[in-house]
Amino acid sequence: MVAVLRSEYDDFTPEPQGNSTRAVHDGARRAKAFNALNTPIVQTATYTFRSTQDLIDYMERKTWGDGEEREEYGRYGNPTIAAVEQRLAALEGGEDAVLYASGMAAVTSLLLSVLPSGAHIVMTDDCYRRTRQFCLTFLQRLGIETTVTPMGDYDALEAAIIPGKTRFLISESPTNPYLRIADFDRIAQLGRKYRVRTLIDSTFGTPVNQRPLEYGIDFVLHSATKYLSGHNDLLAGVVIGSADRMKALRDARGVLGGVVDPQNAYLLERGIKTLGVRVAQQNTSALAVARFLDKHPRIERVWYPGIASHPDHHLAVRQMQGFGGVVSFEVAGDLRTTGKFIDALRIPYIAPSLGGVESLIEQPALMSYYEKTPEERLALGIKDNLVRFAIGIEDTDDILNDLDQALALI
Repeated sequence: MVAVLRSEYDDFTPEPQGNSTRAVHDGARRAKAFNALNTPIVQTATYTFRSTQDLIDYMERKTWGDGEEREEYGRYGNPTIAAVEQRLAALEGGEDAVLYASGMAAVTSLLLSVLPSGAHIVMTDDCYRRTRQFCLTFLQRLGIETTVTPMGDYDALEAAIIPGKTRFLISESPTNPYLRIADFDRIAQLGRKYRVRTLIDSTFGTPVNQRPLEYGIDFVLHSATKYLSGHNDLLAGVVIGSADRMKALRDARGVLGGVVDPQNAYLLERGIKTLGVRVAQQNTSALAVARFLDKHPRIERVWYPGIASHPDHHLAVRQMQGFGGVVSFEVAGDLRTTGKFIDALRIPYIAPSLGGVESLIEQPALMSYYEKTPEERLALGIKDNLVRFAIGIEDTDDILNDLDQALALI
């Protein structure tokens, strides 16, 4: 074994390779203090200057005398947040990342920062309903039009583009709740052809299962509340892309104000460290659940990209390293029967959200669309017997046995 001086070892930074290595190490040395292993929580709203000359030096070159980056006010930057941003950028293969207070703060800040009045965007359906709501209502008030096209219809997507006016193509992959898969190659090609920026919400996918930037997508967005955090204990969102685009977003974040708290950033970094092992377990269990339900006589249909019956299975096999931890399915029965099945389950909690260590289950007709009539829900593609099962890290056999006993009761 080659002897290495301790000081030399401390300065040595290995080149990360795999997802789990990146998740544990990237950005970890950026905000160290007192030789602590973990990134410290820099809990401050403002930063001090040692002298008037120190302030002038900062304004002219934005650095301390030792070359370290610094800020003047917490809304513009924080070392804890910066370390997490570096780690997230590395995970997605991007140059930089900008962290926000929630996933919705991320998508709304991105669009408000980039879109001029009179612009036009095209988005696919079966995306997160609050994103659609923001585009179709709030942006419309600013004179920004939105065209929604069917997921998977790339001819319709191209036909909806208005050359010179359309500024964004937006899709989610996998989608919520039917787990449709966007063709990253085709979306990126359309973006280049018409000089339109492209955005993929990859919350359900995670950087463990897919990396849209590698296909030429301009922006990747995550609700970091979900898989990236993994513990259902914080709200955060992130946008990842090229350095120049992220600089513009970071500047705009200082104006729009959707800044994540340093405590939440610290918790997010802690969650990211186990992302690889958590997602691997969730991938394994979800695929087993999908296969089990696909053969069960009390299930009418299963929506999971890892099985051949899913309309985008071929695309998922080509683009994804794993198929994710969410399985949607239709119970053979009505609204009440479906609720009875959910109530009979012992492991999952009835709750919105996904991506945490605990399994969560919901009936979208009741959880997200309760205020709508059955006819209105059906027009949106939400059936009364639809179930979305966000699988946690419990033992696979325990989950399967729980499903089996609950289905036997209906």
